[in-house]
Amino acid sequence: MDFGIVFTSHVEQSWKHAVLAEQLGYSHAWFADSHMIYSDVYASMALAAEHTKTIKLATGVAVAGTRIAPVIAHSIATINRLAPGRVILGIGTGHTARRVMGMPAVSLREFRETLTVCRGLLHGEEVEYREGERKRQIRFLHLDKGYVDVTHPVPIHVAASHPKALEVVGELADGFTTFLYSPDPAQFSWTLDQVRKGAEKHGRVLQDFYTSAISMPCVMRQGETLDSSRVRALTGPYVMTMVHYLYEAVKRAEDIPPAYQEIFHAYQAHVEQMQTPADRRYQEVHDGHAIYTRPDEERFVTSRMIEESCLVGSREEIIRRIRAFAEAGLNQFIILPPWGHVEETMVEFAREIIAHY
Repeated sequence: MDFGIVFTSHVEQSWKHAVLAEQLGYSHAWFADSHMIYSDVYASMALAAEHTKTIKLATGVAVAGTRIAPVIAHSIATINRLAPGRVILGIGTGHTARRVMGMPAVSLREFRETLTVCRGLLHGEEVEYREGERKRQIRFLHLDKGYVDVTHPVPIHVAASHPKALEVVGELADGFTTFLYSPDPAQFSWTLDQVRKGAEKHGRVLQDFYTSAISMPCVMRQGETLDSSRVRALTGPYVMTMVHYLYEAVKRAEDIPPAYQEIFHAYQAHVEQMQTPADRRYQEVHDGHAIYTRPDEERFVTSRMIEESCLVGSREEIIRRIRAFAEAGLNQFIILPPWGHVEETMVEFAREIIAHY
């Protein structure tokens, strides 16, 4: 099992955290791409590339539709010039990066086109690029001058959860990344089966296919409970990222995991009562996203929500559960610490889990 960490990209801090992660034995550092919430992902990665030597650097994840495909490919190929052979393009259809602007995730047709263009360009090929009805052949020029690097491979790891999007993962991706929406490895195994079916449908056999998933672990200390302030501070922001996603993307309580159904209607009512005008309410919904738990959202971080969303328990219990995910096909377990707790979380996880795994 590899162990990674995803940062809410901060141009002054994330490179320092990536240096620490490398020293602590993490294999991957992922950088969130949400331009209305965090710093620019590629500026943050460039600094990390210059200050690290071995850790792999990945967008976690770049979002189709916020940049055109040639720019996405160009940006990650530029980072690859700084850290050749240790760069990954993680990419998805868009959650906060688009929804915080009140825009939906891009269509699967547009997403597939983005992946196809990025894949071809990152292989040094000439590809067809389309804007509206206009189609043109494009390629990187001056590849021998060192502006970008497509000689060292840049794997494309696709983030997805919807069955149709999972099919696209199987069709076009080198790897798959997702959130662990459930502590049950069987759910992850089912998701991975959908990816394999997508590959089979398109005549592809998944070899050396890499999987990763994000969660928020918390090693319980003596005397702590799920209601302890430290536990809630560490897990609350992650719990609410799940709630924000389900509110925006799923909408119907009957379509979401049982643990979330208990608070879903109350959360919907909470959003309806926000002071922000309805036509701009998406801004308030994502305030604090993955950074901190807003005081008005604390009541939605229940003990059951923590248990069902995060990996909380003793060292032995968390290691046992991570191994169960490994048996289900997971190659990398990624932690998502909240702002203000990044260093303490990564140090404790390295000491308690990575060192004993």
